[in-house]
Amino acid sequence: MNILDRVAEAIISRGDLAHVALFVWASGASTLLAMTLRDLFAANRRFDEFVRELSLFNRRHTGDPS
Repeated sequence: MNILDRVAEAIISRGDLAHVALFVWASGASTLLAMTLRDLFAANRRFDEFVRELSLFNRRHTGDPS
């Protein structure tokens, strides 16, 4: 019997299946939050680059030296 079978048997024999389900749910929710934040930061970085380029474009075409 491998380690996963022993762990599963111990959890089932103690009736801790609800705790396992809660842990799996919390892990999934945390993973989704981390992925969402990573995508949000990337979108924010792309928007910031866009605004900088737009500002540079406007400065070049209005003759503003600063």
